[in-house]
Amino acid sequence: MPRKSKGKLRTALIIFFTVAVTIFATLLFINLRAGEKQIHVEIEHQFSVDDPQFLRSIGQLLGPPVLGGNRVTALHNGVEIFPAMLAAISAAQETITFETYIYWSGDIGRKFADALSERAKAGVKVHLLLDSVGCGKMDAAMLDTMKSAGVEVELYHPVSWYTVTRINNRTHRKLLVIDGRVGFTGGVGIADAWQGNAEDSEHWRDSHYQLEGPAVAQMQAAFTDNWIKTRAKVLCGPAYFPAIEPVGESKSQVFKSSVSEGSESVRLMYLLSTASATKTIRLQAAYFVPDDLAIATFVSARKRGVSIQIIVPGPHVDSEIVRSASRSLWGALLDAGVEIYEYQPAMYHCKVFIVDDLWTSVGSTNFDDRSFRLNDEANLNIFDPVFAAEQVRKFDEDKSKSRRMTRSEFHDRSATGKFFEAAAASLRRQL
Repeated sequence: MPRKSKGKLRTALIIFFTVAVTIFATLLFINLRAGEKQIHVEIEHQFSVDDPQFLRSIGQLLGPPVLGGNRVTALHNGVEIFPAMLAAISAAQETITFETYIYWSGDIGRKFADALSERAKAGVKVHLLLDSVGCGKMDAAMLDTMKSAGVEVELYHPVSWYTVTRINNRTHRKLLVIDGRVGFTGGVGIADAWQGNAEDSEHWRDSHYQLEGPAVAQMQAAFTDNWIKTRAKVLCGPAYFPAIEPVGESKSQVFKSSVSEGSESVRLMYLLSTASATKTIRLQAAYFVPDDLAIATFVSARKRGVSIQIIVPGPHVDSEIVRSASRSLWGALLDAGVEIYEYQPAMYHCKVFIVDDLWTSVGSTNFDDRSFRLNDEANLNIFDPVFAAEQVRKFDEDKSKSRRMTRSEFHDRSATGKFFEAAAASLRRQL
């Protein structure tokens, strides 16, 4: 080849690779960056959780108001969770809206597919929204079966060349609403790992919650938010938003958070609740990777005399890198007197936050940057001392099956372990 032609080819290749690297770097930046708005300044302690100002603030800052007249039922592990959800689906008369992150093939996946299909064939309007990454282990045949039965199925942010700018934004919400009157949310996914009663390492420990009352409409609205983003159709009318009379004593609120809204609603809820604590904070966290501001807020609460106890996964984990990143951040917390416990019997997937035996938050949110800034999430907040007391009892039961990390043990861990944990922590904004 003539020297001049070789020079042109070399120049063309340089231009091509430069453009390719630039495009890749741009897409990587778009996907790895957090939301537009981030809270950097610590929220000061101005009022307590039992001060009326707390609920006023929570209602205004997070969006939907805290409504009275609700009843919330706690369900623990697949042995309680799945039968309640399946029974509610089978009882549906008009509508079912279901959004979830994990939906895999297997025994429980088939049971849900059969139940949803049966209701669709009976004339119930069934809408199923799945995260395209979270349902990656789901057989296409199962989806086809539901679609053939009349179930409307949508995939959230399917992975393809024209969606690469949003591949890192997943829906992690776990919402099931029946006839606009009964709702479910919590940590459970539709997969066989959640079956059983956390009796061994093969069966995960998790909690889910059944909601009845006026706040169900807020849960329905959270589902509708992403249904509009996928099918571009508004679900409305009495079949989805019926008039709901008070059925219980709990004041409740369902709020959502999404990177597309440029908000940090879930992170704000945790920070404000922690800043308002005066007595106790109990946190059950499947993935606990706090940022610097969260750590500072916990430490400030400890300085006010607030007792803080946190239960995290122990030896049985589905992500070793997350566990390592989490452990690398415990030093300041342990030094401040925060008690951290590692659950021993099984994978721990609970997501529960209890403040001053009065305020409880449950839902899909993990205590990490991915949930706070990248995922679409939804949480149910409950202001009810009776409900909180029930959750505290369950917390203490889990704590009795956990091993406490001491300050001396933490500071004496091996140099190799510290190095690996520090390396994992460098990725914490994506974990």
